[in-house]
Amino acid sequence: MNAIEIRDLCKNYDDFRLDHVSLTLPEGCVMGFIGENGAGKSTTINLILDLIHADGGEVLLYGEPNTTAFPALKEDIGVVFDEDCFPETLNLRDINSVMRSAFRRWSEETFYGYVKRFGLPEKKKVKDYSKGMRMKLSIAVALSHGAKLLILDEATSGLDPVVRDELLDLFFEFVQDEHHAIFLSSHITSDLEKICDYVTFLHRGKVVFSEEKDALCERLGILKCSREQLRELDEKAILGVRESSFGAEALVERSLAPTGLMIDPVTLDDIIVFLAKGDK
Repeated sequence: MNAIEIRDLCKNYDDFRLDHVSLTLPEGCVMGFIGENGAGKSTTINLILDLIHADGGEVLLYGEPNTTAFPALKEDIGVVFDEDCFPETLNLRDINSVMRSAFRRWSEETFYGYVKRFGLPEKKKVKDYSKGMRMKLSIAVALSHGAKLLILDEATSGLDPVVRDELLDLFFEFVQDEHHAIFLSSHITSDLEKICDYVTFLHRGKVVFSEEKDALCERLGILKCSREQLRELDEKAILGVRESSFGAEALVERSLAPTGLMIDPVTLDDIIVFLAKGDK
C-alpha cells in the first residue's frame, strides 16, 4: 500500500500556483521533498495535512481521501515542523500530560524512552531548550503515539551535523517497519542522499521529477566541456547549463550523451542548481 498518493493537486494564490502536483510514497520508504524557497513545499505539506483546502486534485493517505479520513488517521501521522509548537512555559511532564489526553495510543513509556535517549532535561521549560533540543522533543512526541507516517518539514534545519546524524539514524530505524514511511522536506540534500529512497523536486509550483533517488543519480550526470562541444550535443540530452568564460557545464541525460565523453557523478545539490538556476 502507498502511505501517500497525491494526484493533480492544485492550489491558487494571487502570486503563486501549485500546479497539478502528483507523487507517490510507498510504505517502507523515505521520500525527500526538495526545491528552492517559494517552490510550494510547505503549501503541499499543508494540503496533505488538510490545513488548507485544495482547488483541485486529491490527497490519499493509506488509500483514503485526507479530507474525510484525517480525523481517524490522526494517531497514524506524526508531524514535525521546523519550529516547535509547544507553549514555552511547559516542561516534559506537562507535555506528556497534554499528549496523553490528545492521543488514544499515547505511550508514556515510549516518550520517556526518547527523552532519555535524547538527553532532554525533564524539569526545564521549553523556553530554555536549545533549537536542537526542541527539535528532538518534537520528534519524540511524533514517535510516541504509534504513528506509521512521519511528515517532517525542515526537521533537521539549523541543527549541527552530530544531531542531524543522530536523527537520521532514528529515521532509518523507523522505516525498518515495512508499514512505516517518512515524507521529509529539507534543504540539506546531503541528509536526503543518506536516507531517501525517492526524491521529488518541486520548482515554481510544478513537479520536475519524482522518482527513485538511485535511479535518478544514475540517469543524470555533469558534463564539463567547451561551448563548441555543448552546441554539438542533442538538445534532448541537456537539462540545464551553466556557461562561463572557461567553458560550460551541463546537467545531461547519460543515455543521450555521446559515448567517450567524461561525465561526472551528480548530487541532489547539482540537480537543484542546474534545474532551478541553469541557463536552460
